[in-house]
Amino acid sequence: MTPAAPLPIARSGERDLHLLPALANRHGLITGATGTGKTVSLQLLAERLSSAGVSVFMADVKGDLTGIAQPGSDSPRLRERVARLGCDLPDFRGMPVCLWDVYGERGHPVRTTVSDMGPLLLSRLLELNEIQAGVLQLVFRLADDEGLLLLDLKDLKAVLQFAADHARELAAIHGNVSSASVGAIQRALLTLEAQGAEHFFGEPMLDIRDLIRTDAQGRGVVNILAADRLLGAPRLYAASLLWLLSELYENLPERGDRDKPLIVFFFDEAHLLFNDAPRVLVERIEQVVRLIRSKGVGVFFVSQTPADIPDAVLAQLGNRIQHALRAFTPRDQKAVRVAAETMRPNPRFDAVEVIGELGVGEALVSLLDAQGRPSMVERGFILPPGSRIGPITDEERTRILSESPLADRYDTAVDRESAFERLNPSAAASTDDGSPGRGARGGLGEFLGEIAGDLGSGRNRGLPGQSSRTSGRHRSAQSESLLGTIARGAARSIGSAIGREIVRGVLGTLIGRRR
Repeated sequence: MTPAAPLPIARSGERDLHLLPALANRHGLITGATGTGKTVSLQLLAERLSSAGVSVFMADVKGDLTGIAQPGSDSPRLRERVARLGCDLPDFRGMPVCLWDVYGERGHPVRTTVSDMGPLLLSRLLELNEIQAGVLQLVFRLADDEGLLLLDLKDLKAVLQFAADHARELAAIHGNVSSASVGAIQRALLTLEAQGAEHFFGEPMLDIRDLIRTDAQGRGVVNILAADRLLGAPRLYAASLLWLLSELYENLPERGDRDKPLIVFFFDEAHLLFNDAPRVLVERIEQVVRLIRSKGVGVFFVSQTPADIPDAVLAQLGNRIQHALRAFTPRDQKAVRVAAETMRPNPRFDAVEVIGELGVGEALVSLLDAQGRPSMVERGFILPPGSRIGPITDEERTRILSESPLADRYDTAVDRESAFERLNPSAAASTDDGSPGRGARGGLGEFLGEIAGDLGSGRNRGLPGQSSRTSGRHRSAQSESLLGTIARGAARSIGSAIGREIVRGVLGTLIGRRR
């Protein structure tokens, strides 16, 4: 296989410093003080990778990365810069871009289902203790046994409320379901919901493969997630990134070493990602950074200083671009020393001194060589990108979204029959025109009204209106009542319970997605 051409990133003297595409999956770090050029370095890297046929994902914290979709323009300042560097004017062109937004306002919605998130990740995200996590596990088990789809938060809350209402019956088989534990989970869900989680949990669910695409010219699509509003909702931000990284890691096959990665992720303002982040998110990022290289994925962090990144993650980042840091305080001076020590030293200069002398657009650069070794740090100027520096206009955003091939797939939310409609009498009410409402098939309006009698008598009552897309295991649950399932729970084999846990991710994907 012919290696992909090296990607020029910076100019040092009369030679270019190159990023080798085959080593872009060894991850990287872009650091520097505010206003020193980090965002332009990020944009140039994304542009170069896209031109090489590599898909890119960027969390746009400040809203100024979308300019990569539009061609740049000539200017006296740009001509002065290229003359000083001794390089040619860039090829002015925009990259193929796909816009995403958890809230669905400035891009295609990013959604997943509660079932696909699973009880383990969700309980850690909600910071539940062991007892509360056990109750949440029970709720997922009940939903599995009864074929109740957990697609959005109202589905989860409906099954959680049912478990609270029938705690005595559940306790006989599964242990105590305390009102305190249920209340704690409900409060945690309210906190997540207050941050806009109703936009994140639902259908249609994002297919991770839609992030890995190329255009007709073979250029990788640059996926830009609007993250400025998400920073005000830390739990939702953590949830979206946690799920995205988990999906990427769990669904991509092993590829080994190739001439270039499938996709490279850039997390701008990474210090905001790690500050006060749930431990589960940090652990997941550490796991992904260590293991995802062989799946053809690179991860680059963009932040103020290397000290913003956990040591376990920092040790895995082979490609480094260090912009200027200002050492005005003892703490700043320590940050400068840490930054210098994370790069391979060059005997020609003292990196600690140079970091404080760098101008805007200038950086210390250390990239991996063909043998995967960090090169000696070099002082150079970041090359100018060929795309626009700065955000796109509202009109340009509208045009990009209207021309996107993914608009029909994700822009319209789907709220099909699931646990909430099966357990909530109001959801089964008739519509204004007298026709049966959603979830009203088979007398669902009477379902809760009669289930108390089932719990007392032990009658088996089938669950009506089962979705035609439900798996065979769930279809068999139509002939079972909730009490029947609970009563037989003690007699179920351990193998069946383990089997349900193993296939949860698969079932969550098959049931919770519309392909």
